[in-house]
Amino acid sequence: MTDKKDVDQMKDDLNELESEIQKKNDEIKEKEEEIKTKDEKIEQYHEQLLRLQADFDNFKKRTDKELSEQIHYANEKLIVKILDSYEDLERALKSGKSNDLHEGVQMIHQNLKKILEGEGLEEIPAQGEKFDPYQHEALMAEAHDDFENGEVIEELCKGYKLNSKVIKYSKVKVCKK
Repeated sequence: MTDKKDVDQMKDDLNELESEIQKKNDEIKEKEEEIKTKDEKIEQYHEQLLRLQADFDNFKKRTDKELSEQIHYANEKLIVKILDSYEDLERALKSGKSNDLHEGVQMIHQNLKKILEGEGLEEIPAQGEKFDPYQHEALMAEAHDDFENGEVIEELCKGYKLNSKVIKYSKVKVCKK
């Protein structure tokens, strides 16, 4: 039989084991809390990474669009400078039509027009059109029986668009009743 001493020893061992189990359970809970904290941090970092990727994609798309627009309108300053000479050629053609010089100027004018149109330049229609402040600049207004109110009576200076962007407004006389 077991004596009391053995039973006491067994009780002590059992208490010690229970204490050890409790310590291990506490350690497990502590480790679970650490894991939970680390999982939350991992989730935060993952969300941050996703936002950064989206921001980068948006930045890349925006810079690609800006670069495309810069390339599309790269010739704008040059074309604006050339337009004055182009219009001078037009005026020279209108002023005299009787000699060979006129034919040469006309050929130069047509060639220059073809080049400018090839680069995306187009004239803004004005005469007889409804006044559009986004394309026309009204320099004068007068009453006129043949035109309706707000209609362009006369184009004083041509306007131009480069790839659908107005680079020079048409200067016009508008009917005002």
